[in-house]
Amino acid sequence: MSILKSLSASLKGQVLGDLLLRRNPLFYPTALRLFDRLENAPLEERKRFTTQRLHTVLQAASRTRYGRKVGAGQNLSEWPLLEKSLVRDDPLAFVLAPVWLSSPASTSGTTGLPLKLYRSFSSVAVEQASIDRLILAKGIVPRTARTAVLRGDSIKDPADRQPPFWKFVAGGRRMVMSSNHLSPQTIDAYHAALQAFAPDCLMAYPTSLESLCRLLQETGMCLQIPLVVTSSETLTPHTRRLAQQVLGAELVDYYGQAERVAFAYSFREGEYRFLPGYALVELLPVGEEDGMVLYEIVGTNLWNLRMPLVRYRTGDLIRLPAGLSEAHREAICYGVDPFGGVLGRYGDYLVAPDGAHLMGIDHIPRDVEHVVRMQVIQESLHRVRILVVPAAGFGERDRQQILHNTSLKLPAEMQVEVEVVEELVRTAQNKIPFVIRQFEQAGGSTP
Repeated sequence: MSILKSLSASLKGQVLGDLLLRRNPLFYPTALRLFDRLENAPLEERKRFTTQRLHTVLQAASRTRYGRKVGAGQNLSEWPLLEKSLVRDDPLAFVLAPVWLSSPASTSGTTGLPLKLYRSFSSVAVEQASIDRLILAKGIVPRTARTAVLRGDSIKDPADRQPPFWKFVAGGRRMVMSSNHLSPQTIDAYHAALQAFAPDCLMAYPTSLESLCRLLQETGMCLQIPLVVTSSETLTPHTRRLAQQVLGAELVDYYGQAERVAFAYSFREGEYRFLPGYALVELLPVGEEDGMVLYEIVGTNLWNLRMPLVRYRTGDLIRLPAGLSEAHREAICYGVDPFGGVLGRYGDYLVAPDGAHLMGIDHIPRDVEHVVRMQVIQESLHRVRILVVPAAGFGERDRQQILHNTSLKLPAEMQVEVEVVEELVRTAQNKIPFVIRQFEQAGGSTP
């Protein structure tokens, strides 16, 4: 880890880092006011602001090594779609010097392929404002709130099964817990710690939230947490309702990426909106299914002038009705109209023995009543395992429904097994992707 990255990571857990980085008074209050104004503004005002800001972004992008090579200037349509592999292979081609005047970061998402990123200090504050305003909307002040965190943080050796499985940062206002240690054997300790800490807000991966609530429910223990904020994975309706039932919590879910090229949020099930003023969002049609059109989210960040990514392909999909007018799609991109949610990644496909990419894998859980969560693992071109975390009442009828749904998507020569499990497979980043093509990670290749 570089000295700058190490310093940045250290500051983020401290009160001083909160002031200097995430909620810097030079940028943070202005961003909050801007987002509030734009969310109450008509479409034309949102478009006007985005166009003005885009001018600054494209000027900066044109001065990067990549921008000079592309030579597209101020016309967005002349910039090519940007593939993640280009940024991964040569990240400095997209960075404006001096590199040291940035907050470095890295991610590999669910792909396992490392991606180095550099963020301007103003964009770090803008990102925090984007998240904080969701919490403020629920009457909680993020800067002073007691916040519990249950995401991908490494707290201690996974083999160490003795509490505590958490640590306190930000002057004791933030309790960061380990997801990897959460189990039937440790739930008593987690319950006691959360009850004593009494958080105003819980920030969690949806899968970690689901595990916590399921274990509390199974043991008959209760907690009251006013607000839960989820991100980084797909929040299922089942998990949303489970948290409402077990924790008595309001739920807020938001969508974003390490590249910061799009941001969307949801206060209620099945209704998401892109945040106006955060990025310029485009929707790229990539396929159709069941009378709906699949669109990939393509974004241009409006704030990270240190590493301005233009027309970046996220690989993330949304589903919209066929025949939707261009005006309606534009209203969705600018956050005026809602959409149903982010489905997952364009890479959520299986590979048939003949090399065909099998899409619509997210249809497999449909009409299966007693499932908390599901994961599809392709071990080889001929073998697929479907892992199921069961809800109460799961039985043979549900298993047969899963197999029936799978038969509609996979050819007969692909062997499918349904396995009931307590935990799904996590990546090194502690996330749980819906589809894992394991044979590719083991060095296999498609025909």
